[in-house]
Amino acid sequence: MTKSFIQITDSHIDDNNLVMGVDSQANLNNIVGDILTKSYDALLVSGDLAHNGTLESYRKFKKILKPLGTNTYVLPGNHDHKANLYEIFNKNYLCSFQIDDWEIITIDSVQIGQTSGLLNEVQLKSLAQKIQSSAAKYIVVCLHHPIVSMESNWDDKLSLENPDDLFNVIDQFNNIKAVIWGHAHQSSRFIRNGVKLFSCPSTAVQFNGPENIGYNHYTLNDNGKISCNTVWL
Repeated sequence: MTKSFIQITDSHIDDNNLVMGVDSQANLNNIVGDILTKSYDALLVSGDLAHNGTLESYRKFKKILKPLGTNTYVLPGNHDHKANLYEIFNKNYLCSFQIDDWEIITIDSVQIGQTSGLLNEVQLKSLAQKIQSSAAKYIVVCLHHPIVSMESNWDDKLSLENPDDLFNVIDQFNNIKAVIWGHAHQSSRFIRNGVKLFSCPSTAVQFNGPENIGYNHYTLNDNGKISCNTVWL
């Protein structure tokens, strides 16, 4: 039996509705309405839940997501205020979770006060230990920042600063099937050494078009295959 999870990212909810020229709250409401029509096992939010990181913005975000129920997991983006995000989503913050034979491991790539991301030595060692000790047959790694060139107008200097260090960890294991991220407000897919790489579109606005909003819906198969359907609204 196949299982699935949904990734949303870069919602940029703020105290005011208008963010980057769009109503980010209305857009997220529309995304939630569409997700309610889908069958899935977990929802993963890969950062930039808020635009300015206020407590009120996280309360608004949580209220919009309330119809979706439980099984929601969040990790921070560079726009997020980690302490405020943790206060509202503490039980769901930076949690790894398992869906049958699959484990989704979340890591924090955010540098305080920086747009670009970085994984330090302690984080990389911790990731390796989590992968090694996992009882899952297959693993997906999720972070906020892109780990390859986005091949678009996106400034790759704003992505993860040390992707090779991450790849050095990933290359040690043959059960990592995908790495997924947000941040670039772009839907893209790549492959490296048999590992699928997916970028999720923003629920607020895309930097390089289209004018739609969207999210990624991943299907997890018991044979280790993962597929991604990008849903546009």
